[in-house]
Amino acid sequence: MSTEKPRSSKRRAPPRAPGRPTLDSPDLRPHLIDAALACFVRDGIAGTSLRGIAADAGVTPALLNYYFGSKLALRDAVFEERLMPAVLTLRGHVASAGDDIQALVGSFVRGVLGLVASHPWFPALWVREVLCEGGALRELLLSRIGPELPQMLAARFAEAQRRGQLNANLDPRLMVVSLIGLTLFPAASAPIWRQLFQADLGVDAMANHALALLGHGLDTTHES
Repeated sequence: MSTEKPRSSKRRAPPRAPGRPTLDSPDLRPHLIDAALACFVRDGIAGTSLRGIAADAGVTPALLNYYFGSKLALRDAVFEERLMPAVLTLRGHVASAGDDIQALVGSFVRGVLGLVASHPWFPALWVREVLCEGGALRELLLSRIGPELPQMLAARFAEAQRRGQLNANLDPRLMVVSLIGLTLFPAASAPIWRQLFQADLGVDAMANHALALLGHGLDTTHES
């Protein structure tokens, strides 16, 4: 009697080859969104065409149109599936900070720069499409996120002033502006400073500098 085991009739699927996902791949839609995001960051949303996105993604414009229908729908997908999760992560990070004002500031600074480290595209997209007049994502961000995060921070700063924990000469609203100025602006302009100073001013250096400046300002009596 033969002891040879019968071969299974099922064939193992071959491992996916490296490179761009294929037409029937579940990774294709995220790949197309990432290609669109890269084009939006590099060329701006207004300056990007579906044909250009398709070329970057290695697909035909017809396939891109099949998945999204229009550039507007693709822009909305980038907003909903890339930008919104990043902003909501930051909001949750800040909201979890306790009543201590230093902890709140530290949570925001490290939260923003941690977001930059994990999403290097964020500062350029924010400056181009949210901050600048006519940016294609400004109204979407304001309508979806609204003023909740900046107003929450300003209210916490005002309460800290009432408790005598924050300089009374500071404007709680402008404190929010200052926090943005010490985090997102340096991150967005990092290539310029890297070239000027011939040094890589990374997110850790930015975070440490911002927290030292916010904690002690320019008063040398606080030097250790």
